[in-house]
Amino acid sequence: MCRYNTYIMVKKAGSGHLGSSFSAADLITYLYLRKLNTLEVGFDSPDRDIYFSSKGHDVPGFYSLLYALGVLSEEKALMLRRLDGLDGHPEVRITGVEASTGSLGMGISKAKGMAWAKSYTGAGGKVYVLTGDGEFQEGQIFESLQATAHQKINNVTAIIDHNKYQTDMLVKDVNNIEDLTEKVQAFGWHVEKIDGHDFKAVSQTLTKLESVTDKPKLIILDTIKGKGISFMESTVTDPVTGKAFYKWHSGAPDDVTFKAGLKELQKLIEDLAEEIGIQPIELPVLEINSPAPSKTTKEFVTDAYGATLVELAKTNDKFIVLDGDLSADCKLRNFENTYPNRFIENGIAEQDMVSMAGGIARMGLIPVVNTFGSFLAARANEQIYNNSTERRKIVYTCHFAGMIPAGPGKSHQSVRDISLFGAIPNATILQPCNALETKLITEYAINSDDEVVMIRLNIGPSPEAITLPADYKLTKGRGISLTQGSDAILFAYGPVLLHEALVAAGMLNKMEFGLRVVNFPWLNKVDKDWIGHLVEDYNKIFVLEDHSNYGGLGDSILNALVNNHDLGSRTFTKLGLDEYPECGTPLEILEYHKLDGKSLAERIAGVGNIDEVLEDIGDIHGKYTADAPQ
Repeated sequence: MCRYNTYIMVKKAGSGHLGSSFSAADLITYLYLRKLNTLEVGFDSPDRDIYFSSKGHDVPGFYSLLYALGVLSEEKALMLRRLDGLDGHPEVRITGVEASTGSLGMGISKAKGMAWAKSYTGAGGKVYVLTGDGEFQEGQIFESLQATAHQKINNVTAIIDHNKYQTDMLVKDVNNIEDLTEKVQAFGWHVEKIDGHDFKAVSQTLTKLESVTDKPKLIILDTIKGKGISFMESTVTDPVTGKAFYKWHSGAPDDVTFKAGLKELQKLIEDLAEEIGIQPIELPVLEINSPAPSKTTKEFVTDAYGATLVELAKTNDKFIVLDGDLSADCKLRNFENTYPNRFIENGIAEQDMVSMAGGIARMGLIPVVNTFGSFLAARANEQIYNNSTERRKIVYTCHFAGMIPAGPGKSHQSVRDISLFGAIPNATILQPCNALETKLITEYAINSDDEVVMIRLNIGPSPEAITLPADYKLTKGRGISLTQGSDAILFAYGPVLLHEALVAAGMLNKMEFGLRVVNFPWLNKVDKDWIGHLVEDYNKIFVLEDHSNYGGLGDSILNALVNNHDLGSRTFTKLGLDEYPECGTPLEILEYHKLDGKSLAERIAGVGNIDEVLEDIGDIHGKYTADAPQ
């Protein structure tokens, strides 16, 4: 029934992780119903048993269990990935969640910290942490294994949801972690390996481990990703490579598939109810249909990025593409299949990948490093800095840049990467607004003399295809005006917030307020003469950030104006984040942070509410749809 509810929650949300939720469902159900004292003593008791998931992908399944236990309300359970609902990865602000996770590799370290604190304060209760198997590619995991045993923190039980897949590929094909039993035992841990879907085996093993008091414990759960729905337990074979691929790591099923899966789960529930002799379970009749496809023009800038890499490789054999377990999301599969000898899959090991890139660069080649921005810019920042001091050319592509999509939550929303790369003296940072600019920026990144180039890419569909002039050329330190207006000037970048800027300009135009919107892809390089001339007729300057207000484009432009004595008495306002980004649908989050078109228009014009003059505009935000990838 938890699987049934998880399935509904993810479908209603339009996104989520079903495969991991289903593979871990039996373990967490047993823990809370038969092992942990948490419900008895309460989540605030210092003597409670603690369980949390380090990987975080399985959180929809955990939420459904908390709902079944009465910890979460039905209203809350049906607000997965919604503002004021349930975050797409674990957040401690949600009752029952013991640790905020989603960025992999941290869990065992957190667990041993909790266990150490229990020992220091004399508190009771055991500590359990669930990890993914692909997570065991992360370097911090092995630091924590060694330190936990060395520090004799024995009140920790780590559990691996060993479902054999990470994202959409077999762990053994990405970065093989076996033999886990021998490796972890070598660090001084007691290891058990069992069927993760056998309640009797789980029960016997947890009971057995109570007598192991001189070592930390690890349970390797042999599980099936997508367990419970037949077609989610199966994989497909790539006709090009012959490798197995898993289809259901993330995302919601379409309507037909959803109903087929629901029917399977319903039959399992009915059969089990009959088998154990209880009354038939009355399940609600559900109609959760996907919205009609949007008729607006959208594009994925990542498609253009992947296509450009393949095209450039035909005439340039000096660049090598590296990936951190996200080849499909980063649209690198075509390059991977076309140039397998120039593609390196590092798995979930960002620091290793970046330092390897440094070695490749030292040998005269150009590494192009890819993964999500929140994991690349921050986790491997010291390695990036070290590489940059060697003055060799490296391209870093930070995918999933900015706030949107916001469904996965703040662990995945990359809103500090510009500031992290901006502190590197020989780095150039760019973000394209559409497919054309993506092509131009990718070509520049590989072909220019710049030593370090960071490309920022939004991962979801653009709300609209931003139109650039037919003769547009990429000129270092300069942007291009997309609208004309004499009352204020606004600089922005990337397809998501440039769209909102254009919406704001349209609204303001109806108020006879002229806003000049400038697409500015150079996030830390500003042509001082050009910008000084551009702003000379404006008293109000705005910069719209898909990032923290600290260290973004706004600071680069402000510094250029001040250093060139062009700011004068002009007002300068940064419109970005001064807080953590929230979780929810795109429009919910933009409105919450007052970065949607309507809020921007009000902030720029200095009015409280402009609805009365916009009645004839209609649903401006219809371009965002619930089926957008999260």
